Amino acid sequence: MELHHSKHHQAYVTNLNKAVQSYTTATTSGDIAAQIALQPAIRFNGGGHINHSLFWLNLAPTSSPETSPDAAPKLTGAIKMIYGSLESFKAAFSTALLGIQGSGWGWLVSDGGDKLRIVTTKDQDPVVGGETVIFGVDMWEHAYYLQVRRPRAGHRVLRGCVQAPPG
Repeated sequence: MELHHSKHHQAYVTNLNKAVQSYTTATTSGDIAAQIALQPAIRFNGGGHINHSLFWLNLAPTSSPETSPDAAPKLTGAIKMIYGSLESFKAAFSTALLGIQGSGWGWLVSDGGDKLRIVTTKDQDPVVGGETVIFGVDMWEHAYYLQVRRPRAGHRVLRGCVQAPPG
């Protein structure tokens, strides 16, 4: 995780700062074409920074009391009300995340009231709009590096690389 934080997340911050500086310069000079061209880099790197900042807040040792459903009775109750049980929620969440093609994120979000829903975002797109992120899971391909020997469900290790299932 140290490498993920110090190298991977830091790259998003560094590249976001560069893109924002270039955008500021383009705005000051009235270069609309450059402003438009920089928007994907700002979205990707800004999303990477936002998503990873939320991700770090979600982490706790498995032995920590914060990882128990009992630590969040209101959230656990809302999940049970909507999904029927924690096991049903976990199954729905896993299905949604494993449905991401390529890289992305899975999120449990709240509308600010009693409504919770599972959403996925592509690549580094952040959750936008009025919803509040409760927690998120990084489904980026680096999560399936060969070194950890945990290919994504449905994938298999073939000659030193992770191969996606056909279709």
